[in-house]
Amino acid sequence: MDKIFPVTVVGSWPRPKWLLDALRRKREGKISDEEFQAIADEAVLIAIKYQEDAGVDIISDGEQRRDNFYSFVADKIEGVELKTVAEFIDFAEDKAAFEELLRKLDVPAFSIRTPIVTNFIKKKTPIALNEAKFLKEHTNKKIKVALPGPYLLTRSSWIKGISDKYYKRKEDLAEEFSKILREEIKLLRDNGVDFVQLDEPVLMEVLYGPELSVQTFMCAALTAKENPRDELRFALDILNKTVEGISGVRLGVHICRGNWSKSEDAQLKGDYYPLLPFLLDMKVNQYVLEFATKRAGSIDVFKDYPTEKEIGLGVVNPKTDEVEKPEDIINFVEKALNYFKPERIFLNPDCGFGTFAESPVNTPKVSFLKLKSISKAASILREKYH
Repeated sequence: MDKIFPVTVVGSWPRPKWLLDALRRKREGKISDEEFQAIADEAVLIAIKYQEDAGVDIISDGEQRRDNFYSFVADKIEGVELKTVAEFIDFAEDKAAFEELLRKLDVPAFSIRTPIVTNFIKKKTPIALNEAKFLKEHTNKKIKVALPGPYLLTRSSWIKGISDKYYKRKEDLAEEFSKILREEIKLLRDNGVDFVQLDEPVLMEVLYGPELSVQTFMCAALTAKENPRDELRFALDILNKTVEGISGVRLGVHICRGNWSKSEDAQLKGDYYPLLPFLLDMKVNQYVLEFATKRAGSIDVFKDYPTEKEIGLGVVNPKTDEVEKPEDIINFVEKALNYFKPERIFLNPDCGFGTFAESPVNTPKVSFLKLKSISKAASILREKYH
């Protein structure tokens, strides 16, 4: 029988400076992709070691090969180009207002990159298969691979004035991304991946971003929001189309409120309550949710929406330097036990520790200590609730 309260991660780990240097040299054409991958192999081994030493049960490769958690698809899909926020800002309907928004939100516009659709898209190579195979070969632990969700990819990469020359409607682009991701999930499953996580943080921006007429920054989403209910229905439908009927692998969806800055004031705030009717209709096994920050509201939102799904419970905040105490983690998990059975609660950080390669929110030392604290709490909880 598997452990109850398994400890896992959301995905990313802070990259070493020498890996960031190699990533820049690869972008500039100074080293080949093969040379970069050999360097990244070493970084992945370090990320694995940190997680295993911390007692993590389901590990990732730390997303060491990625520029960030969704931009890396530009290397895998034809018709997608990687651009910094600063490079595509000219396409904002109100450039001055958008620049001011970036400043207020503490967005490093020259270091955060986003994939932009600049032609019809077509998969060149598997999206994360190389990551999964290397990880599988170098650990005896269960493994998790995170992929950008279909709504996130569509929302961040469809830019009016560029992408609409090829996809008149973002819904048409979403269909194409959905097909590519569905194929990738099956490929990962067939190659021994235990847990595939789809990242959809921008769903919270739909609910809690600026007014509908205002363009926003959330994972570089430039397009102005549509009606929130319509947007959430669109996001739900395209996610379900991506995963429906797939078995043999644990499927999760990760939702947070942004992870590009340590400043709490720069991130979105608001609880999950308005999202729950849509969340509970998602055809996934697990919700991987942020709860260690007060911005996320209370776990009590599940009081009116009981579910038999699993929860990946965010119990440490990756953006803070303070290491949460095991007893505080235990106290919070016991609140979650009011709504989820012990075997349905997974423990993880709120988000990744190094979501954007050049703007990590924490150091390896603090990240390791936070994971170790989760593992200690999990051990105590297993003794109590076995």
